Amino acid sequence: MTRIGVDVGGTFTDVVVVDDEGRLRGLKTPSTPDRPDDGVVDGLERAREAGVDPAGVTFLGHGTTVATNAVLEGELPETALVTTEGFRDVLEIGRQDRDDLYDLEFERPDPLVPRDRRLTVSERVGPDGEVIEPLADTDVAALAERLPDVEAVAIATLFSFRTPDHERAIAEGLREAGHDDLSISLSSAVLPEFREYERTSTTALNAALQPVMETYLDRLSRRVGDVGVEREPAVMQSHGGLTGAEAAGETPVNTVLSGPAAGVRGASYLASAAGHDDLVTMDMGGTSTDVSLVAGGEPARTTDWEIAGYPLGVPTVDIHTIGAGGGSLARVDAGGALRVGPESAGADPGPAAYGRGGDRPTVTDAHVVLGRIHPDYPLGGDLSVDVEAAESAVERDVADPLGQSVPEAARGVLAVARANMERALRVVSVERGHDPREFALVAFGGAGPLHAPRLAEELSMPTVLVPRLAGVLSGLGLLASDVEHTYVNAVVEPLADVTVDDLADWFDALVAEGRETLAAEGIDADAMAFERALDLRYAGQSYSLTVPVDDPSENGAGGTDPLDDAAERFHERHDAQYGHANPDEPVELVNARIRAVGEIPDVDVRSSVTGTVADAVLGERPVGFDDGTREVTVYEHARLPPGAEFDGPAVVQADAATTVVHPGQSVAVDERGTLHVSTTHDQP
Repeated sequence: MTRIGVDVGGTFTDVVVVDDEGRLRGLKTPSTPDRPDDGVVDGLERAREAGVDPAGVTFLGHGTTVATNAVLEGELPETALVTTEGFRDVLEIGRQDRDDLYDLEFERPDPLVPRDRRLTVSERVGPDGEVIEPLADTDVAALAERLPDVEAVAIATLFSFRTPDHERAIAEGLREAGHDDLSISLSSAVLPEFREYERTSTTALNAALQPVMETYLDRLSRRVGDVGVEREPAVMQSHGGLTGAEAAGETPVNTVLSGPAAGVRGASYLASAAGHDDLVTMDMGGTSTDVSLVAGGEPARTTDWEIAGYPLGVPTVDIHTIGAGGGSLARVDAGGALRVGPESAGADPGPAAYGRGGDRPTVTDAHVVLGRIHPDYPLGGDLSVDVEAAESAVERDVADPLGQSVPEAARGVLAVARANMERALRVVSVERGHDPREFALVAFGGAGPLHAPRLAEELSMPTVLVPRLAGVLSGLGLLASDVEHTYVNAVVEPLADVTVDDLADWFDALVAEGRETLAAEGIDADAMAFERALDLRYAGQSYSLTVPVDDPSENGAGGTDPLDDAAERFHERHDAQYGHANPDEPVELVNARIRAVGEIPDVDVRSSVTGTVADAVLGERPVGFDDGTREVTVYEHARLPPGAEFDGPAVVQADAATTVVHPGQSVAVDERGTLHVSTTHDQP
């Protein structure tokens, strides 16, 4: 009885194996960007060599970057768009907003579908779903004849989220005319919400990704079977829930944030097991840092997200990314100010200390200079560290221009990098109306634990959690997630005009759809759960907030009206997030939503380490801190037993991540091998 999670990253493919006794193993194998399934199969082969019986695998979770890379690299198949006559240029017009208001040379990305592949049909559905102009069979037949030679078609007609019949008729007509080999996406299925640009863009992107994802998942499923694993991969979606390979192929736009979402799920699982349901996650790698907030055990989600300049209206985990990583380059600008990032040395040539040809100082080089990363303990177990190269780079490009010593310059580099990360943490907490002092900080990725304990002190966060397998946490997140699908009904009406019966009817229809999907994926009825929510806004606003709502079929059981409760929650959240609320202002209901959750058995991870804390001591070495250099004890994370405790300053070494414990901080190890770093600040 073995469960495996495989997350494909840009550099490494992470494999996490948990057996029925809760024993956890992590493996890394190089990713293969041209054929990502090679990395997956290689990881499964390595697991077999480590003693895992493929025939005994009961679950295989998969995090993928296939959709992400296809969009970012522009490697999408030719796609056509079919829309209502007069709306051919919705993708071209877009919105008037832009990232940099004062950039006179700003250019929007090219439309996903060029104009010569954007076709229209004579039909019209009104805003209330009434058919104003019927769709003629002859128009569909003519469309089929002039359809260009493409692999995919997106169909997004006006107000199809009210009445999808025309979109379905167009798709059926194209197939009957001989285009049955096309990948076809309907906006009424992909994103049945108002806002024409976002709905059309999301549908076009989904259509373009379908051939890519379906080809990949078909090939992966066959090759996984060849290895001996009889389970079809369950794919992580951007909103933090799993789905079957077939569904992922049909709506690949839902997998664009697959890997990062799995990392947030893994962090949430370990934190919850340790008694922390409110946390901020911090995943820091070589080029970037991803931060996200989890409240009450659930990751924050958003529908306002974009990739490569293209908006995505589907729900995603709310992840804020900045260009700050271990490879971020340090320099002194023309004005004499120290800058760190967003430029990065990347994996090749990498930091100067890696000895791969890099000669410019990075954040990693600053850690090496201060003794936090040491040549006696190679990175990843086999990557050596050149201290002299790191010192030379920091001295030449930072210390000499600033008139400082090399250690002073290294501390300055880390202070600037830390300031960038602190701003990112404030974006997902303070700017969302949350007090970071009430949250734990979960640090993972190769560089996260190096910075998190000091960051937590500066933000008065009382606890930092560092997983034992911090470098492969996304793989664990795949094993700690449920099957999940989201469904939405567009409403756009004054909340005062909506009745409880209306709400019950909408939710009943959405629940029925979710129940059917979950049953098709093998979820038992008693393992299904349905969470209801409403998108609300003040009349005249262009944005909305999502708030939970009670099941309207239970109205009266608690003596309260679910619509009144939802309005009150909306006012409270609006005040928390934006600093003001107006309960006297009319509220509009934009969408009714459900999350259909298929609960899968919890993974129960336990540390099998025995012995004492003394058994984990590797030695002592001088390490630089803000107040100077101190002699510290170095521990090996993998050998720290549950219940171990020690005080800082200290360094905890691991194959994929190093944790720096600062003076005044203390560490305790829980039964899953997670480090609990307590800062000098008391609980609020």
